[in-house]
Amino acid sequence: MPAVGLVCYRHIDCAALYGNEKEIGTVLKNLFNEGVVKHEDLWITSKLWCDMQAPEDVPVAIDETLKDLQLDCLDMYLIHWPVKLKKGSVGFKPEVEDLDKVDMPSTWKAMEAVYDSGKTRAIGVSNFSTTKLVDLLEVARVPPAVNQVECHPGYSPLGSPGLTFIKSNVLTDPIVTMVAEKLGKTPAQVCLRWGLQMGHCVLPKSTTEARVKENLDVFDWSIPEDLFAKFSEIEQERLPKGTAFVHEMLGHYKTIEELWDGEV
Repeated sequence: MPAVGLVCYRHIDCAALYGNEKEIGTVLKNLFNEGVVKHEDLWITSKLWCDMQAPEDVPVAIDETLKDLQLDCLDMYLIHWPVKLKKGSVGFKPEVEDLDKVDMPSTWKAMEAVYDSGKTRAIGVSNFSTTKLVDLLEVARVPPAVNQVECHPGYSPLGSPGLTFIKSNVLTDPIVTMVAEKLGKTPAQVCLRWGLQMGHCVLPKSTTEARVKENLDVFDWSIPEDLFAKFSEIEQERLPKGTAFVHEMLGHYKTIEELWDGEV
């Protein structure tokens, strides 16, 4: 990520799965050393990957993330998915034999322990259904501070067009492009502005400095009410469904409906 992104975007959303925490750590260290920004001016999130959900692995995972990011503590640490994989499973498409039994109460207790240790200022979850969130609240001593979820009109929130497993047309959706044309903005800017007007914390990603700057130009204008209402007409679809985490015989979740508790 270009330095401009870290200077202007105050929420840095990381995860062990993303495979870039060492690079982000190097950039953060340089920015801190140069006095460009302080950690307290940022909000840095990371996520526990599914193969490190065993209670004894959670502190190991956050220590590795802190080492890579060159930080003493995180601002937020999330359970990436309500899915458990056998240790050493790599990537978002694990082998079927890597699927393991979920024990969320035990994993959450370990998350509470790293919170108590001061290694993260808050803990939360990601990709949890309402049902799974309610179940977690029943056993949590420290309630999750956030459930980071997909939110349309764009996932990530621009449709993640660079990801081969995401089949998204968010940036070419007729309503998005119509609004963008009327306002003289790009489809990406319109999607980001929609999220802001919805009151969401949007987390865009780009590896192109020009687009990073372009994505920041969303604060001195708004989408008029009549055009904003048009977004409700966009057909909703969950893009990262997590199909690789489901197996009718070997998986903890036998169907996609079970993984999402019907919220598909």
